[in-house]
Amino acid sequence: MKPVIIKSNEDIARMKQSGKLLARVFSALDDYIQVGQTTMAVNDFVESYITEQLGAVASTKGQYGYPYAINVSVNDVVCHGMPKASQKIKNSDILNVDITLKHDGFLADSSKMYVMPDAAPLARKLTNETYKAMWEGIKLVKPGVKLGDIGHAIQSYAERHGYSVVREFCGHGIGTEMHEGPDVLHFGQKDTGLTLQAGMTFTIEPMINQGTHKVKTLKDGWTVVTKDKKLSAQWEHTILVTENGYEVLTLRHDESLPCMPSH
Repeated sequence: MKPVIIKSNEDIARMKQSGKLLARVFSALDDYIQVGQTTMAVNDFVESYITEQLGAVASTKGQYGYPYAINVSVNDVVCHGMPKASQKIKNSDILNVDITLKHDGFLADSSKMYVMPDAAPLARKLTNETYKAMWEGIKLVKPGVKLGDIGHAIQSYAERHGYSVVREFCGHGIGTEMHEGPDVLHFGQKDTGLTLQAGMTFTIEPMINQGTHKVKTLKDGWTVVTKDKKLSAQWEHTILVTENGYEVLTLRHDESLPCMPSH
C-alpha cells in the first residue's frame, strides 16, 4: 500500500499552480476540439500547448510506458483510450479527455467529457449524471470524513439513476508522484476506510456505465471498454482536503461549486 503524503503549505502552493495550468489546457481544448478532427490531433495539440505555451510537462506521456500525452476514451471506452491518427471524432460521439500535467515538481490530473452536437439524449444524460455523481463525492470531502462515505455517495447516486460504477479503477493520491496513497474507490460503505486529514491531495474520478459495470482490456494492453458495448462516461478532478472542507485544484472556468458545466 502506497503511503499517504500530507502536503506542506509550499507543496500545496505548487499543486495549486499545476492545477491552474491544467485548467487552462482544458480551456484551450474547448476551443480546439471538434467533429472531424482525429484523436491524435487532439493529443498533439495538448502536448504542444502544455510544453510550449505553459512550460510544463505532459506527464501522461511515458507514465508506465504509455506513449501519448492524453487518454481519449470514446463512447464505450471506459478509460485509457489511445489516440489514433485514423480515428476521427464523429457527430454523435461522447469522449473523455484525461490529462496529467507536471509543473515545478508537482502533478495535477483531470478529465472532462466532450459531447458532440448529435450525441443521443441518453448519451448526454449519462455524461451529465456522471458529472453530478463526481460532485456527490467531492462535496463530502473534509477532515474526519471517511473514504467509504465518498464511494458510497457516488455509488448511491449512480445506481439511483440506473447506472453502474466501474470497480477496477479508482481515484488516487497525487503529488510529486502520479499514484500515491490513498486509493479512492467510487463505491463502498459509509463509515469505512481511511479518515481524511487536512493536507491530503487525491483525485475523484468515477467511471459510470450505462449497462453492466464489467469491463475488459483490449489487445493493445491499455484500452478498457465496457463488456456489453454500452456507453461509459468519466469526469475527474484533483482535490485538496483543507482545514474545514475541500478545494478543487483543477477547477475549470466553466464550473462553479458544485454545478453542472455549461454546454
